[in-house]
Amino acid sequence: MVTSNQINPGMTLSINGKLYRVESSIKVTVPKGTPFIKTKLKDLVSGEVVEKSFKLNQPIKDVSLTECRLEFLYPEDEGYLFLNVVNLDQVLVASQIIGNKVNFLKEGVELKAFLYGDTVFSIELPQFLELMVAKTTSGEESINGGKIAILETGAHIEVPPFIETGDIIKVDTKTDEYIQRV
Repeated sequence: MVTSNQINPGMTLSINGKLYRVESSIKVTVPKGTPFIKTKLKDLVSGEVVEKSFKLNQPIKDVSLTECRLEFLYPEDEGYLFLNVVNLDQVLVASQIIGNKVNFLKEGVELKAFLYGDTVFSIELPQFLELMVAKTTSGEESINGGKIAILETGAHIEVPPFIETGDIIKVDTKTDEYIQRV
């Protein structure tokens, strides 16, 4: 348990049964009235960012998420199956936790998962992945003079005109951008 004065970005809070990561926190003082703490919180399940204000010295439940390394195996009916690389347990991660990161999942990709108890609340892909170009659009140029490539994982990204089907390219998973041909 912490007080609202101790809230810092990066902390994980439990509010009304939901887990939130603190994105920002500032103390607001007003000429006539009591000061308060204004925060931006990211819901770890939905990814939605909400603003919430707390009174000074208001008790708040902070939680510790455990981090583990998971290796992607394959899609399962209601989610995605991973292998915990430390204890070799299979872990099923719900589709809404994966979200659009599914565009960069292929067999063998290792990522960080953040758990509370036995439940995975968020995942973090490696910033850079090397993926094969499965198909490129021919004749359709993008705004920047490149073309669109469909990667082996199904992701669509903009690439330079010299990239061809079968090329291995390095992709930034945070920005969904082409980095270089490998």
